[in-house]
Amino acid sequence: MRSFLPVLSLLLLELDAHVRALSFDVHVRERANTLTRRANDHTVPVANTRNSEYIANVTLGGREIPVLLDTGSSDLWVTGSVPGAKDLGKSVSLSYAVGKAAGDVYTAPLQFANYTVQDQAFLLVQDTSSFSVDIKSQGYEGLIGLGPNTGSVIRDEVDDASGGSVLDRIFSQNTTSANFLTILLDRDGDPASPPTGQLTISEYLPQYTNISGMPKLPVTKVHRLTNEDQHWQVLTDVNGVIGPDGQPIQIESIVPSAPDGQLVAVFDSGFTLPQVPRAMADAIYGRVQGAEYNSVSEVWTIPCDQYLNISFKFGGIEYPIHPLDVSSSDFNMVDSTGNTVCVGTFQPITSAFSLLGEYDIILGMAFMRNAYTLLDYGNFMENVANDLGDPFVQLLPVTDVAAARQDFVKVRLNGADTTNDSSHALLPADQMRHSPISEAEKKKQYEEMVLSRWPYIFVGCLAFVLLVAGLIIWRCCVHRRKKREAASASVRLPDTAPRSPNPHQVSFKNLENGDMEMREGKGYGNDGYRPSFASSRTRV
Repeated sequence: MRSFLPVLSLLLLELDAHVRALSFDVHVRERANTLTRRANDHTVPVANTRNSEYIANVTLGGREIPVLLDTGSSDLWVTGSVPGAKDLGKSVSLSYAVGKAAGDVYTAPLQFANYTVQDQAFLLVQDTSSFSVDIKSQGYEGLIGLGPNTGSVIRDEVDDASGGSVLDRIFSQNTTSANFLTILLDRDGDPASPPTGQLTISEYLPQYTNISGMPKLPVTKVHRLTNEDQHWQVLTDVNGVIGPDGQPIQIESIVPSAPDGQLVAVFDSGFTLPQVPRAMADAIYGRVQGAEYNSVSEVWTIPCDQYLNISFKFGGIEYPIHPLDVSSSDFNMVDSTGNTVCVGTFQPITSAFSLLGEYDIILGMAFMRNAYTLLDYGNFMENVANDLGDPFVQLLPVTDVAAARQDFVKVRLNGADTTNDSSHALLPADQMRHSPISEAEKKKQYEEMVLSRWPYIFVGCLAFVLLVAGLIIWRCCVHRRKKREAASASVRLPDTAPRSPNPHQVSFKNLENGDMEMREGKGYGNDGYRPSFASSRTRV
């Protein structure tokens, strides 16, 4: 973590800014994946492991390595050996939901999407036993972070240009190219889906060039003191999530700066299941007949033949979610009666809950399969002379509602459309089931209420301290002024004796022995004063 306020550092001890992937212990059915040779220009084919991991090849030190694509982090790590790699003598540990990637930092030449970067820093991980999955059997041997450079832990450790993220290095040395990437993810098990996903750098896929005309959604920036938690995050439209009943799901944002009615959504290809507020997950699945919430796995399950239609709105455009992405048959789960069920893909946000209140939703793979996504890095780029403008996201919807319904009927209902049967009708709103909230989750919500408002609390405390200091200084000044006035008054002799019209007739009465006396006609001078010095004191 880079330079930070000491008080805030204490508040953030519980944060894990690098939680990724699945948060429950179920595994997808494995499938062998083969990546074809990298396409011409700057396009990379993306392999799909049962809709749970998306993988592309990088070449590091001459070795071709399949790596998981993750737009939610910013570092590169690989397992095994890398020929000719140079050890920088630094160590790093990266935490994920499925385990930790820890090891030493090396540099080696890298090729990705027909770009070459010399001395690219990466983490070489020799021990993957902490992972809850066998990553090699899942089809990958590392991970490439495609997020903003400020999120790179390796960059902070290396502290020079070689430590930057792969995309930051590519864009920095190719200043004539546009600083964006695009991602298209395929859907395994869908006969109408493209045969493979694709990733491009600085260019569009030919069949989707109209993405350039889609609204540019500005990335919402986190506070600069926590910019290592910066993600690809944008605001939804007002009432921007439409539930299965066709009505907006109204949720209040936990992000203090979010406008009323809007939510902050992160686009993260490292999450298999999108994470949404608990009330939103309940609204999507809680009215389904036969739905259950599995408290052990912390997921909603529903009958696999249940058709659900939901959508999201960004920039005035509606993005329908394919019904095959609203629930998944790729997990071997059963309900309380032993029947095979599907997992609801939009699940209550738990381990990835933002204690700093920086986002509300994480839209992972189940959302991203429904939009061709462009991520423009803008001024996320560092050490560049030109003003690249603010980063933004563009989304092109790729799901047709009518066609998607037919896909669902073919895959889940064996071609017989029973989606309008009474057994598939949603329950009335007053019969909606609610998932239980754990004590740990309640604690996180309370912590978020404080931590998400730390800038305001800090400013308020600072203003209070300044006010108290100002009052103390003012009181000190008043006290010092009064002391000066008292000291000045003490050096003046006040003339309090009564005066007579004729000074020679004035008489001071009740004088102590030895004090000055004055009598008419008895003085030693014309003024009639006769001093007596029997005492050293003089009293007027």
